[in-house]
Amino acid sequence: MSSQPFQAAYDSLHNLGTLLVQFLQNLRAKQVAPEEDRSSLQDLELEIQQALAALKEQRYQVAVIAAMKAGKSTFLNALIGADVLASETESCTVCRTEIKAIAPGEIPYLLEYRENERHPVTLAQGDSHLIRQQFLQRTHWIRTTGNRDRTTRFELYHPILALTPYTALNGFTLVDTPGPNEWRDTTLDTLSLRETTFEALRNCDVILFILDYSSFKESTNSELLRQLTQERGEFLNRSQRAIYFILNKIDRKTEEDRPIAHVIDDLRRSLQEFGIDNPIVYPASAWQGLLAKLIQNDTATDIHLKDFKRFFSGRYAQETPNGDLILPSPKKLAHQALKDSLIPNIERSILSDIVRNSGWNLLRDITARLDRSAHAVEDILNTRIKGWSMEIKPLRQKMEAYKRLAKNAIVQIRGVKRLVEDQEQKLVEQFRWQITDFATRAKLAIQQEFELFVQYRFSDFNPYASPEPQDQPEDGATPDLVNFSVPQKLADSFKKVVRNFVVEDAEDPYVIQCQSEAEVEQVKADINRFCSLLIKDWWTNTQDQLSRHGTQIRRELVDEMQRNIQHISDELSEYLGDALQISMNINPIQMLIFDFQGIDTQVQRQTENYSRWTREKKTALCRDYEVDIQVDDHRSYYEIDLRQTIEAIQREIDAQTRGSLIVVERVIKQQVGEDFAVVEKQINDYINRFLLEFERLVKERETREAQVDQILAFLELQKQGLDRYLVKLSELQRLLDSWRSPSV
Repeated sequence: MSSQPFQAAYDSLHNLGTLLVQFLQNLRAKQVAPEEDRSSLQDLELEIQQALAALKEQRYQVAVIAAMKAGKSTFLNALIGADVLASETESCTVCRTEIKAIAPGEIPYLLEYRENERHPVTLAQGDSHLIRQQFLQRTHWIRTTGNRDRTTRFELYHPILALTPYTALNGFTLVDTPGPNEWRDTTLDTLSLRETTFEALRNCDVILFILDYSSFKESTNSELLRQLTQERGEFLNRSQRAIYFILNKIDRKTEEDRPIAHVIDDLRRSLQEFGIDNPIVYPASAWQGLLAKLIQNDTATDIHLKDFKRFFSGRYAQETPNGDLILPSPKKLAHQALKDSLIPNIERSILSDIVRNSGWNLLRDITARLDRSAHAVEDILNTRIKGWSMEIKPLRQKMEAYKRLAKNAIVQIRGVKRLVEDQEQKLVEQFRWQITDFATRAKLAIQQEFELFVQYRFSDFNPYASPEPQDQPEDGATPDLVNFSVPQKLADSFKKVVRNFVVEDAEDPYVIQCQSEAEVEQVKADINRFCSLLIKDWWTNTQDQLSRHGTQIRRELVDEMQRNIQHISDELSEYLGDALQISMNINPIQMLIFDFQGIDTQVQRQTENYSRWTREKKTALCRDYEVDIQVDDHRSYYEIDLRQTIEAIQREIDAQTRGSLIVVERVIKQQVGEDFAVVEKQINDYINRFLLEFERLVKERETREAQVDQILAFLELQKQGLDRYLVKLSELQRLLDSWRSPSV
């Protein structure tokens, strides 16, 4: 399914939903006692309006990640069609930046969100050049001050040229994520940066990995690929159809260089070595594409025009019979230059991937929601027609029988809720075990690293020597520490720094002697930095795994809720059909994508709630780490006992683990409760809908018996009108099914 038919289906679905809302409004207005329809028809009207709002507000995220100097900002500018993001030799992405599409003609603006502040700060609006300058200045300030203001993200609202024809993609967002250069920046909260990147990768629809044509084999790219494949391999295997590797800056190829196709083959082989099968690689010249778009749209500055003439115009020079070269104007060359930049190919592929997957799923779910609402209206009309066609006495009898069945259904719902609460507790215990296991392994890994240091203290220090193998504990196997490795550079740095304070004739290898308070503070800072970086790094990977695992478990639990509640709903439908001798539709219990809030949002919300509750910094989820190291003052020198330090570190890990357990338990209880509330509301609405219908029918039969023929004629006419909408919904469902079968 391409973007054009997706837009057409989107428009058809939106129009059909709008017509259904109007139909329900007219139906209520034409009733003799419309106020009595509020709790049934009006609820269905609201349900349709909520689905239409979800259709309009659905977000489509494209995450962009790259090492420094790969041309990420220029590439994003090329997609946007404006030179609005600054690009420098220094990495500019100090935190998550979301570029949200707005309609052409709307005024662009830049917002900054800060921790513990409810409302964003407007940094700039209007001219792209002004936004660029303010954005760059703010980025420099954040880097210089170590993010003193606790900025969490930026949001840039700007038209995105490629989306101009497609109002169906109003929720399109480009997510500029921090790369490995920022992860290593000691002036920034590297934990938050990595969390930001991994969260974006979990929740995006498409991933764009930008690589520099001339340096795609550099270590920073290898580091990022290793992170993605080793720790997120399952995610990549599930999502490979939506991961693009962009070989940028192909305009730098010279005549002597090998063909681009050979470079792409080399890149594919490199990616396959990282376990990425059949990688999708697109060559591109983002700089050429950006300049061409600016020239086409008459927004190029003199500098842009000079750059285009200097770097690209010569490729399109035309030679006369006399050997003279004629250089067409940039305006005449812009169309072909944009095509040759290959940016349009990437844009088409991105949009195609979005509409084929997330877009198709959204249309399917919105169609399913409208279909359920429309069939619910049909059931109401059929019930009213049958209720006005039978005698009052049997109608009362059927009402009383339904009341008894409804009470039994409510009892069954409570039983399902108890089962869900049991499952909830099992989930809590499972995640408790996983987090406690993390703490146990982290403490053991830290202790082992300190033991290695003690081994090295009285040997000739060789940073490349392999340590002696450690004896395994007698009480069981050592936990798997694959994800708890210590980077060699960090370990060597720690050993070298602390080794400066080793006393040659010291008898106790666990004791470090310092001659001054300044030396003590240096050792304490080095130990805390060493442990902090390790624990934060390990926890970031563990939290990422828990989030992905938690989402999968949550989906399974939601499916179980739906099955149990659906069984109760089906029993009610079967009774109503048999009792009234009408064809009752199945009332599908749905949990659609716009009902399914991400688990990351809950973690963030509950972490903030916990932090406010404790009135401390964010110590939950191992965000901040510092241990109070005991120092013994011997007047002439100071001693730090590493055994006591290890114990203090382990106590700190335990304390932060308790905070993490509080957050995780709250997240699980909140999420499971909200999920059950969604399905519970659907069955309760169904039960109450027909309780009210029976009561309404009995009441009106007693007061309006003389109008039976008139009322039946009106109801039959309304049913015929509804049938036309049901046919259109059915046609739309078949159309969606013909485009693509649901992905498993």
